[in-house]
Amino acid sequence: MTQSKPPDLATRNLGDFMCFAVYSANLAFGRAYKPILEELGVTYTQWIAIVALWEDDNQTVKSLGEKLFLESNTLTPLLKKLEELGYLRRQRDPGDERQVIVSLTEEGRRLRERGAQRSLVKATGMEADEFAKTQKSIVKLRNNLIKHAQA
Repeated sequence: MTQSKPPDLATRNLGDFMCFAVYSANLAFGRAYKPILEELGVTYTQWIAIVALWEDDNQTVKSLGEKLFLESNTLTPLLKKLEELGYLRRQRDPGDERQVIVSLTEEGRRLRERGAQRSLVKATGMEADEFAKTQKSIVKLRNNLIKHAQA
């Protein structure tokens, strides 16, 4: 079996760029999530912060930012808004006043029941095993790009 070669750099179209495929897929996911998130009253970035806290509650702002690949200047206003909405609380770590601990409120935990059971797997048109394989490939791609950028 012969492998197809990528198009010559001089003749590549926008659709030939993997970065554009990932970027545009991200936009498509955002559009697909929009009605769900509007019903819940949160943005996509707020939603993933809540999901990360369901997975690992009572974590520092720094560790949450690392998990979400967000800088503190983006994360802090987002967390402040979620606190205003009653979904989480922020408090100084008594053991290290420099650290802020983020934890879900009961209302934040209930948000999972209202929204998390909805899945966009079907919307992708992929079988469950194909979806899982693609997700793992994208994570591998992301991790390799991060390693490359740090080298």
